[in-house]
Amino acid sequence: QVRLIESGGGSVQAGAPLRLSCAVSGRGDMRLHMGWFRQRPSKEREFVAAVWNNGNTFYNDFVEGRFTVSKTSGENMVFLQMNDLKPEDTATYFCRASPSSQALISGQGGYWGQGTQVTVFS
Repeated sequence: QVRLIESGGGSVQAGAPLRLSCAVSGRGDMRLHMGWFRQRPSKEREFVAAVWNNGNTFYNDFVEGRFTVSKTSGENMVFLQMNDLKPEDTATYFCRASPSSQALISGQGGYWGQGTQVTVFS
């Protein structure tokens, strides 16, 4: 059973950076696409970024070059480096994995972490 555990959330001032980590276990030989979602207060959960199993990356437009998603070569860790954070980035951030790239972005099926809270104050 694939297990995802996020860490690195916290409270930061606007403009500061923050790095989220996701530990991946239990995937065996399964090749997984990895990514991050977030859920802002009173909003639907939304896609943030993905790193495909070939290493290419894909971002939601609102990232605007501020976030970078990456993974270790062993694919047991996934990171989200967030720079120039804004108050509107305040959300619970979820690590996500799926053997399907389309399913990963759509949020259907696959695997989810429990989430880590990021609060950005002005």
